[in-house]
Amino acid sequence: MNAPLSPPAADRAATTAEEAIRSRRSVRAFLPTPVEDATIARILELAARAPSGTNIQPWRVQVLRGEPLAVLTRELHALSLAGDPGTEEFAYYPRRWREPYLSRRRKVGWDLYGSLGIAKGDTERMRRQHARNFLFFDAPVGLIFTMDRDMERGSWLDYGMFLQNIMIAARGFGLDTCPQAAFNAYGAVIAKRLAIPETRMIVCGMALGYADAAAPENRFDTEREPLEGFVRFVDALA
Repeated sequence: MNAPLSPPAADRAATTAEEAIRSRRSVRAFLPTPVEDATIARILELAARAPSGTNIQPWRVQVLRGEPLAVLTRELHALSLAGDPGTEEFAYYPRRWREPYLSRRRKVGWDLYGSLGIAKGDTERMRRQHARNFLFFDAPVGLIFTMDRDMERGSWLDYGMFLQNIMIAARGFGLDTCPQAAFNAYGAVIAKRLAIPETRMIVCGMALGYADAAAPENRFDTEREPLEGFVRFVDALA
């Protein structure tokens, strides 16, 4: 059974790398407390220390807060609630689900819905919860990540390390995040509103801010496979 997050993880900045990693989670309800631009800049500066093949640094970031954030999120939220599925530029998830991935996906989904009192089959409330992605879950900062279209798979690996650095660095400032692939579906709308050139594509979004510790959706932790389930120590070659 998932245990509630401990108060230290939820309420204060991480002081060690281990604490930052262990206390990082995907937060889906934020307080309106502003985040200073200098803090955002420091987090991104630290994240940019991520490795990349031949140091090409393929990441680009749009930082949204205030009125630009409010205008864009209202538009995307309305599209989602209206049932507009958008158009994905790339498949984030497997095209065919199989075990053990299907069970893991279902487990985290029902844990989230269960924390919110959303019953199985309540598709309307599920739809509205999904639409909250496009409000950045009310975070005061929304990050949109882009990358040049001519980059190859190696740059996607590099990008993942950059994104993880952001999430871990944020914990050092007492902030939380939620990485969001959902924004991929509305890449065309986002690109138009933010004047992003056609040579770049939307990778994902990320909410950044202070977690609302009272929100039920923030009070469950996701399970992880035990070490023996994904690690093999090789003592001899075949």
